[in-house]
Amino acid sequence: MSGVSSLDTGYVCAPYLHNEPSVELKGIWEKSKNVDDMYFVTATFSEDGGAYFPERANQYLMARFKDSKKILKEVEEYKQDKLSFVFTLDDELFQREIDEKLNFVSVYYLEYAQSEDDVRDVASIIAKRDRVRRAGIGHLNLSANQNPKFTFPYSESLVVLEVSGDKSHQSDNKYCEKTRKDIARKGITMTRLVSLSVLNKLK
Repeated sequence: MSGVSSLDTGYVCAPYLHNEPSVELKGIWEKSKNVDDMYFVTATFSEDGGAYFPERANQYLMARFKDSKKILKEVEEYKQDKLSFVFTLDDELFQREIDEKLNFVSVYYLEYAQSEDDVRDVASIIAKRDRVRRAGIGHLNLSANQNPKFTFPYSESLVVLEVSGDKSHQSDNKYCEKTRKDIARKGITMTRLVSLSVLNKLK
């Protein structure tokens, strides 16, 4: 992608199944200095990307972390039948201060190898979207008791958007979709992988 080393920060989504591993992991992250924020979210996978992840869950603990190695170790220790997703950022496109709460996170993948100019175009378009408070490019790691049968081919080419505000999740999804279409007009194919609707802030 952008040719820089991983920032090691990012987002983890661990299935919340109301069982012992879920509860224990929630307790660890509530106390962890490695976790800045934690949320209870609902995940909506696209048909295109979701086909690679049949053992996905609907409800997740989503946490924003500082050190991916530590998070990956914890996710492996408490892995379950349903998949956990770790989105580690390789490059932060931009970040702006917005007082409003995080409401929605949308994860996309770029289907073709992108040049530096393409990445700059993506960053420029996203930066004009005033409800997006943070955007980054990263990669995906998975964890579960059993690995998916098919390998997701775009795990090194993710784009992650944080959307703030108090609008409906449906509205936020349409907002991100318009952003995706603006990027497509530049000839860059960006496909939605999963949308994460924030229900409660836990930390």
